Amino acid sequence: MSKSTVLTLVGSLRADSHNKKLAEAIQLNAPSDVDVVIHDSLGSIPFYNEDIDVEGQVPAEAAALRAAAAEADTLLLVTPEHNGTMTASLKNAIDWLSRPYGAGALTGKPTAVVGTAFGQFGGVWAHDEARKAVGIAGAQVLEDVKLAVPGSMVRFAEVHPKDDAEVVEQIKGVFDALASKAAA
Repeated sequence: MSKSTVLTLVGSLRADSHNKKLAEAIQLNAPSDVDVVIHDSLGSIPFYNEDIDVEGQVPAEAAALRAAAAEADTLLLVTPEHNGTMTASLKNAIDWLSRPYGAGALTGKPTAVVGTAFGQFGGVWAHDEARKAVGIAGAQVLEDVKLAVPGSMVRFAEVHPKDDAEVVEQIKGVFDALASKAAA
């Protein structure tokens, strides 16, 4: 039995990001038949511009993202909430992955959105916006796969998400939901 690959894109670029730590906790708690790959270069991808999206001239970082997404079985977007929506880096990644129109790496790709944020709802507005954007971009949005951890600044001030029993249990629920979608 081969492993399935979940490409994980973290919308926060901050070195000590709670969402990056959440992605690490997801990676550590993946079932043995799932390989969670965290793509770490969203900050180095230039803003999408059709003038530079030319065959043979696509920036290396954008080409690497497209290749990684094309090879993955599933995408997992992990995002905080910036001013009520997803981060610019995540939106930019979605834009690059949506092209060429109708045949981008997102087309038909099962995609889920999770994350953590400072507010009391854990970033659900950002998650909803990310689901909307990635769905319009052609992905198969997994609406039932959700994880929104509120109060990140306080909750993870001294505890890594991998050491938070409630978060680890919720991560297991994410993988259960992903597995049920894969079996459907």
